Amino acid sequence: AGRRDLVLPLARAAAAVGADGIIVETHPRPEEALSDAAQQIPAAEFGEFVREVREVVELLGKQIG
Repeated sequence: AGRRDLVLPLARAAAAVGADGIIVETHPRPEEALSDAAQQIPAAEFGEFVREVREVVELLGKQIG
């Protein structure tokens, strides 16, 4: 995505069209990351990220492994 604000919408869209996997970069403090800081989501927000993507996946009758 290249931008943190696009990671969740793109992941949800990918799940909606049946993607078999989603790769997401996380970091405890993205602003301190040595690379890709702009597209990493804070590790503390990852649980909520998974919950939101799971909602889309479950609407399709699938599940996250």
